[in-house]
Amino acid sequence: MIRPREIGYTDELLADGSVHRTYEDGRQEWRRRGPAGRVHWRDDQAGTGTDEQLGSTIVKRTLADGTVTYGRDIGYGRTLWGRGETLMINRTSFGGRMGAILAGLGVAGLAVTASQLPPLSLTPEEEEELRRQAQSSSSGGGEGSTDGDNWSGADWDDHGDWSDDDFG
Repeated sequence: MIRPREIGYTDELLADGSVHRTYEDGRQEWRRRGPAGRVHWRDDQAGTGTDEQLGSTIVKRTLADGTVTYGRDIGYGRTLWGRGETLMINRTSFGGRMGAILAGLGVAGLAVTASQLPPLSLTPEEEEELRRQAQSSSSGGGEGSTDGDNWSGADWDDHGDWSDDDFG
C-alpha cells in the first residue's frame, strides 16, 4: 500500500467559459478545453501544458518542454499521479466530496495499491488505442477550434460537456 501526499483542489467556471483551479497548496491554474477534448492550462508559476484523457482512467499531461507524465483516475474525484506520490482530490465535484466522506468513515482509505498506479510510459500505439477506447465510450460532442494562445475557454460549455472532474 502506498500513502500518497493529498492535494485537494476546487474549480471555478469563469464567465468566459475557462476554469480557474485553486490547489490547497496555494498553486493556481487557468484551464480551457481545446481541440479533441484536450485541456490546455497555464499556472501561476510560469508552467504551461496540456492534459488529455486516454481511455476511461488514464490522463496524459504534456508540459511545454515535452515532458510527459501520466495520472490515473481512481474514482471519487481522485487522480493518482506518477508512482503514487501525489493524489489530487477534486473538492468541487460530488464524487470528490463523497470520497472525502467515505474516507472519513474508513470505507475508501487514503492508501492506494500498486494496481492503481498510472503507467510510467506508453507507446504511441498504446496511447492511440486508449484514445479509440475513450472515443467509443464518449457520447460525442466537443471538438473545439481554439488556438494555443486563446484563453477564452469557450469550448468548456459549447456542447454541454463541462465536467467538474475534468482531468484531475
